[in-house]
Amino acid sequence: MRLIAKKTIVNFYTVHASAKGSLEAFAEEVKAANWQKPSDVIAVYPSADVITGKRFVFNIKGNSYRLVADIEFRLSQVYIVWIGTHAEYSKVDVKTVSYVKSN
Repeated sequence: MRLIAKKTIVNFYTVHASAKGSLEAFAEEVKAANWQKPSDVIAVYPSADVITGKRFVFNIKGNSYRLVADIEFRLSQVYIVWIGTHAEYSKVDVKTVSYVKSN
């Protein structure tokens, strides 16, 4: 899969250093994946939540952090939409949260 917005991951672990190893591992696993449908994702990440047919929430570092991604299966692309702490996650609407481009 092609990972879109890797910079979002790097920007996040620059501020939250404890997430770096888990986020880097997630990025490598995504790049090596060949997901064709939502059940392929759940087979690898059984704790992931399927929000829609293409939007997923992943638990990062033992559920300390949450990562929201949109997966375009037909294009083999995973878009990082949002990353935050568990507390921040409880304040967003996971169905409507969107990617905000930072410098």
